[in-house]
Amino acid sequence: MRNALILAAGLLALSAQAATTTKLTVNGMVCAFCAQGIEKKLSAMPQTRAVYVNLGDKIVAVEAKEGQTLDVDKVRAEVKDAGYDVVKVETVGESVDQLRAAAKARK
Repeated sequence: MRNALILAAGLLALSAQAATTTKLTVNGMVCAFCAQGIEKKLSAMPQTRAVYVNLGDKIVAVEAKEGQTLDVDKVRAEVKDAGYDVVKVETVGESVDQLRAAAKARK
């Protein structure tokens, strides 16, 4: 039981670290070229650890490097400058890898 509590505490600590993911709902993305362009643009930001673009769900997720903070306004501006409409921006507790895995599990 003690090991389970230690494991649970460790998982909670990891999820707290993953709260540096900014998730945007984006309209106008229709093809792999769109996704690739956004991913390349956001990956070039120095604070970015990972980017995930899901065309079907109209989601762009950007995860900051450990100890870094993303400038949400800059992320939004980069997506808008690429020609897409940002409908919603939120900070989520999942990492990019977790969001990708959840989308894959839904298919």
